[in-house]
Amino acid sequence: MLPSLDAQLRHEHIRSLLGKNGNVRVTELAEDLDVSVVTIRADLGYLEERSELRRNRGGAVQMPPHRNEQALEVTSLACQDEKERIAKRAARLIEDNDTIIIDVGSTLTALAQAFPPDLRNVVVITNALNIAMILESHPGVTLIVTGGTLRPLQHSLVNPLGGGLLAQVNADKAFIGCNGVHPEKGFTNSNLQEAEIKQAMLAASARVYFLADHTKLNAVSTAAIAPLSCAEMLITDNAAAREHLKLLKASGLAVDVA
Repeated sequence: MLPSLDAQLRHEHIRSLLGKNGNVRVTELAEDLDVSVVTIRADLGYLEERSELRRNRGGAVQMPPHRNEQALEVTSLACQDEKERIAKRAARLIEDNDTIIIDVGSTLTALAQAFPPDLRNVVVITNALNIAMILESHPGVTLIVTGGTLRPLQHSLVNPLGGGLLAQVNADKAFIGCNGVHPEKGFTNSNLQEAEIKQAMLAASARVYFLADHTKLNAVSTAAIAPLSCAEMLITDNAAAREHLKLLKASGLAVDVA
């Protein structure tokens, strides 16, 4: 369930302070926002569930960016509502007769689940085994799996032998995931092998859309994927901090907030 508008505004204020100071205090937040300590503690609990902060005695501290890879089953539990909204927004971009590439990850899995049932003659190329299983029964989809070496943590196929098919593809659109979106460092990922496949996907597509929930914004992960200029658009969610969106847009990135 989405928080109320008042709660969303409080959450944005908390994110802003965390971004500036690295920590917040319950009593100070309650005074600044003119609400009870109980309300602030509930806000911090909500944000902690989404891995945006870690509570401590009397307040909370900012969570460091995830540099270590997490299993798909773990990441799928975080920001579920936000990922579903991002996926539904991205699904609107898919048209009959498109050839598209779908990357691995929890938000891209949500995209596969959000495929409009009336799509026709769509070719989907993916390196995600779980996404292939979701779409195999869609009557309007011709499914192609890239092949390659299996990474069980993400159910993904990578090099060696993961990029050969992509070099022969001319796709209309690619939908790509990442672990970080930064105005200077661009799009980054926690795994080098998957970053390499993502780069092949970018090269194979006329238009590239990155899907990333608000926790990925202003974060930098281990492996570089591409600069912001490679993307047609970033699709994120409405829990994104205003400061982060402003910096990304100032860097020339088009951003769609779901």
